[in-house]
Amino acid sequence: MFADLTVSEMKAVRAYLHEIPEMKLTDARSKSLKKNSILLMELHLPRKHEALRALDRGHAKPPRQARVVIMFGNQIKPNITEYIVGPIPFPNYHEVKTFKGSKPVLFESRPITNVEYAHLENKLEEIATKAQKLIYESTGGFSYTNCTNRCLTFSDIAPRGLAPGQRRTWIMLQKFVEGYFIHPIGFEVLINHQDLDPDKWTVEKVWYNSMYFDSVEELIDKYESGEVEKFQLPVHDDNDLYSTYVPRGQSNTPTNIHGPKLVEPQGHRYHINHNFVEYFGWSFAYRVRSSAGLQVFDLRFNGERIAYEISLQEAIAFYSGDTPAAMQTKYIDAGWAMGRSTYELAPGIDCPEIATFIDLHHYFDTDKPVLHKNALCIFEMTTAMPLRRHFNSNFQGGYNFFGGLENTVLVMRTA
Repeated sequence: MFADLTVSEMKAVRAYLHEIPEMKLTDARSKSLKKNSILLMELHLPRKHEALRALDRGHAKPPRQARVVIMFGNQIKPNITEYIVGPIPFPNYHEVKTFKGSKPVLFESRPITNVEYAHLENKLEEIATKAQKLIYESTGGFSYTNCTNRCLTFSDIAPRGLAPGQRRTWIMLQKFVEGYFIHPIGFEVLINHQDLDPDKWTVEKVWYNSMYFDSVEELIDKYESGEVEKFQLPVHDDNDLYSTYVPRGQSNTPTNIHGPKLVEPQGHRYHINHNFVEYFGWSFAYRVRSSAGLQVFDLRFNGERIAYEISLQEAIAFYSGDTPAAMQTKYIDAGWAMGRSTYELAPGIDCPEIATFIDLHHYFDTDKPVLHKNALCIFEMTTAMPLRRHFNSNFQGGYNFFGGLENTVLVMRTA
């Protein structure tokens, strides 16, 4: 009942929706922004009272349904609409999902897609080409195009505007080195990409060396005429970056031998059946929804329900700084479908080698389900602390009794 959509179920829902003539759905990866396409597909959870009737009273399980978010860009009034599609695996109906207040989501507030990113990159190439000399001199030889091993990349911010209906993004250029996100070069641009025709996108502001300009051309003219103070970033050592993940410095203890490892002398003490997990007296079902990530359902101990649902809902990061991009960044991660960012976990790093690794499938900004291999792990580990311990001294150099209980926990993890 709580299991994520399978690959075949996702394909069935997509096929059903694409066969509805009035929707005029096209591929999500087609280059046009003026199109109708599926953005997100995931399990639509049954209502709690319906699920409890099935879990506690033996009633029939509610029919499986999919939650589908469609971006209708090829309409007189572009909009984002959510549908409930069912029954799965053989869908034959769809209905609009309504919300309290019935306030529509502005199309300008939609999540950004790979296709829109591609158009932004094209616009950024155009900007960087105009400012090639300035960027090259300021960074000590880095460029955004034709850069070989001294390349620049970018980060974009959200929200994309300060008022409803806006869609404009500050983009900062950074050195494309390890830990590039803390290697900004001091060059940022504000791009208005509200229009569904990328050819009509405009640059509204440019920020360079703590100064604002109304266009790239204005910056270049003032740079060449000496009206703008030129600067050059300090030359960094490619072999000794402060942002590297490679350990540095000397240690007085051995670092060339393996550290402690978890072992299971007699195998797993937990049991997994599809998305249902049992561990001693504990049991629960899980899923990893594409929009927001890990969820646990029907958590019980010795048959008694402790919680119906424990789940991640949102992650928000507020940034600050002295650049326009930094000071306006407020990431709301569900807008990037943070659940589908569960990529492969590394044995021995993200999870112990003894862990059970599980594949996941997501459908976001794609035309077919995408496999995320080994994206979830489950394992048991010791806490290296006793759950309880008591030493009863006889105050004569001995003891009356000693008691202790090892403490272990079950861990379920995604990246």
